[in-house]
Amino acid sequence: MPTQLLTVNTITKGFTANQTPIVKNISFSVYPGEIFALLGPSGCGKTTTLRLIAGFEKADAGTIAMEKRILTSNEIHLPPESRGIGFVFQDYALFPHKNVLDNVAFGLRKATKRARRERALDVLRMVGLTQLQTRMPHHLSGGEQQRVALARAIIGRPKLLLLDEPFSSLDPGLRQSTREEVRTLLKAEGISAILVTHAQEEAFSFAERLGVMKDGSLEQIDTPEAVYRYPKTAYVASFIGQTNFIHAHVKNGIAQTQFGRVKVDGETAGEVLLSIRPECLKMMVPGAWRSGAKSGRIVGQAFKGHDLTYSVEIDGQDYFVQTDYNSPFQIGDIVMLQAISAVAVTPSNPDEI
Repeated sequence: MPTQLLTVNTITKGFTANQTPIVKNISFSVYPGEIFALLGPSGCGKTTTLRLIAGFEKADAGTIAMEKRILTSNEIHLPPESRGIGFVFQDYALFPHKNVLDNVAFGLRKATKRARRERALDVLRMVGLTQLQTRMPHHLSGGEQQRVALARAIIGRPKLLLLDEPFSSLDPGLRQSTREEVRTLLKAEGISAILVTHAQEEAFSFAERLGVMKDGSLEQIDTPEAVYRYPKTAYVASFIGQTNFIHAHVKNGIAQTQFGRVKVDGETAGEVLLSIRPECLKMMVPGAWRSGAKSGRIVGQAFKGHDLTYSVEIDGQDYFVQTDYNSPFQIGDIVMLQAISAVAVTPSNPDEI
């Protein structure tokens, strides 16, 4: 395991004495060259965490260190300009009275005018905006403004770049292409980054690891695939994708459910709450297999182009099933469901079990 670039250790932040902290005992690390994401809904503390790392806010408790250099502690609070960290704001924060070249050069204030210009032109070439160097910000598209903000943030060669929902104001098609361009650039330059976003697809496609946040705390940190396939809590399972929750008794890794016998991933036993993704349910005609599964009726169908999502009612409860686009089943059909796999999760309310 490589040496950690950034270490965030049990940081807490509140803005009023009587208020529940916005950030509560958050801990995570970022490695050299790694792209990390903080994923969660609005108001969960993502941006506050980013601002604490940047130095725009001072933590009430905990430490933040970069390459063993303390940035924040009870006794230390380095100002943002002394941290060597780049920041791309959600609204880009470009200077309206400066052209593209001057906006980018502003990020390298401690250099000669000639050195600033040469480096600014180099960075503009990286982001493909050399031809727009004399243009003013209000004459740029959203994607172009985003790349100018990125160029300004990386001109000083920061080891860590913080990105606060930088793609949220772009149209869907432009959002994807710009995201891919930014990721390619960060990897080419070897710059570590932390992306804050509320969008699952964005976090999954951009980051190598992510932390899912809820109410100021981190629920789970892992790779996108592991977080999706093996969520630890009911909140994580439902936030990062559609899922089916069922109660079951597990013995020797097997649960008996309304879908028949189901293999449960992980070491667990007794009464548990299971999460079963829609793509982990297989739909078939009744009697196609003998497993103790109950039959149900299709009550809904949503066509999504490359796949179909069905809603199947069994004993008054609806379950979501995802199939490929050419599934023969229709609303009203009687079917049976077979679960391929399930994951035991910690419920949001312990009384649920």
